[in-house]
Amino acid sequence: MRRTLKKLVVFSMAGLALGVVQAADDAWPIRPITFVVPFPPGGITDSTSRQLAKLLGAQLGQSVVVDNRPGAGGSIGVESASRQPADGYTIIYGTQGTHGANLALYKNVRYDPVADFVPVHAMSETPLMLVIYPGRPFKTVPELIAYAKANPGKLNFGSAGPGTATHLTAELFQSAAGIKMTHVPYRGSTPALTDLMSGSLDLMFDYPAVALPFIQAHKLKALAVTSKARLASAPDVPTVGELGLPKAESTAWGAVFVPAKTPPDIVKRLGDEIAKAIVNPEMLQSTEKFGSVPLTGLRDAKLAAFVKSEMTRWRAVVQQSGAKLD
Repeated sequence: MRRTLKKLVVFSMAGLALGVVQAADDAWPIRPITFVVPFPPGGITDSTSRQLAKLLGAQLGQSVVVDNRPGAGGSIGVESASRQPADGYTIIYGTQGTHGANLALYKNVRYDPVADFVPVHAMSETPLMLVIYPGRPFKTVPELIAYAKANPGKLNFGSAGPGTATHLTAELFQSAAGIKMTHVPYRGSTPALTDLMSGSLDLMFDYPAVALPFIQAHKLKALAVTSKARLASAPDVPTVGELGLPKAESTAWGAVFVPAKTPPDIVKRLGDEIAKAIVNPEMLQSTEKFGSVPLTGLRDAKLAAFVKSEMTRWRAVVQQSGAKLD
């Protein structure tokens, strides 16, 4: 009788504990959520993240606070966020760098893009544009490639920093074109563009929305875009595919992740809310301003498979380029 009573008490306590956990999941969120963005304030990544945070906060009834933690191509912020409690109160902005190339690019990445995260939902993708200093002796992509092959390593390209889309896209271009250039990393896109317009750099890959004003002012010349189709904002600029370099096609993408073991109910709720937010007219206006498009339907298992494919793709690019960072 006593054993039976003890079993009933144990089962009752277990049921009560399960009920508390379930109630906690159902009530999520009951306090502000931290959105870790592993890049500096300003720029497309930060702007897009803040717009998403604003909409998610309104939909969830809790503040979503952007926490910029830059460094090492996003690795520092992502590694820190991955160690936070798996309770739905830390969400993470991931990219083709943080969840694709950084494992191959940096020597001391202390997180696993697959094992340490649960993929929630993709946000958007953005093509990049190849721009050059107008005073160079090449005016087209074929001429650029011919010059680079005749002068290995002489051409230099700027980037917003190691591991960023502006860096990785150039590495991919080099690989596809069979050329070798010299990487000059900066802390952000603005100083790199400034040096490019002064003639200190030869070329750069950057977001169309950032580069177009300088192209229209004839301070830079656009040679190609990395999207599959030409951009409505720059219809005269050919795609890399049109120029015979389909392997150079790529986009900068962003997606939301949470620490591994976050409860499935929270992951689903968060994914559902992001799916609504990325097609909200406010969000569309923000993303379209940067030439971006929402990645609808890319979530959960599909996003996990996409991340694995990106890791494979960018590992090959990094290895072929020989790029390696501390």
